[in-house]
Amino acid sequence: MAKLVIQSAEQKGRSYELKVDKTTVGRVDDNTFQIADASVSSHHCEILLRGTDVVIKDLNSTNGTFINEDRISESVLKPGQKLRLGQIELSLETADAPATTTTAPPPAGAPAPITGTPKKQVDQTVVMKRGVSLDELEQGTRTTGFDTANKGFSKKTNKTNKWFLIGGIIIVVIVVIAFLALLSTVGSKK
Repeated sequence: MAKLVIQSAEQKGRSYELKVDKTTVGRVDDNTFQIADASVSSHHCEILLRGTDVVIKDLNSTNGTFINEDRISESVLKPGQKLRLGQIELSLETADAPATTTTAPPPAGAPAPITGTPKKQVDQTVVMKRGVSLDELEQGTRTTGFDTANKGFSKKTNKTNKWFLIGGIIIVVIVVIAFLALLSTVGSKK
């Protein structure tokens, strides 16, 4: 039987057996497999058992779902590959292929790894910093990946608006002249 084993920091060794066709993974407690970490979305991904394949499907998570550092929307997870949800890394273990990572056995008298749902609740997803901030764009401080020879963006001219404005001014001038001519004609008849 396949199971997911957490490989990250304080939750290392915690595992979940994949017994049903669809398992939901996320930060809140209504998920089948809850991972209470701020980098994991409230409903992060689904794990689908399709025959012998374990399919991971991202649920539009904030920090993404990755298999071997490749962001996925839906992909098959194989034993030995690394699954990352936010900052939490997991591995897939099967009866045929145990995990490729080895951990030292716990010291004598140490408590067994915790399995099941932890009591810790995290209210919001913490967004991991990636890419360029708005301040960096405005100040032009980030130079990697951009063409620095270009001094900036040029404003496009909109000729249609320019001609529309000129036409409007001409029409207003014609109406004013016609009105004044009408007034002078009416005034001279009196």
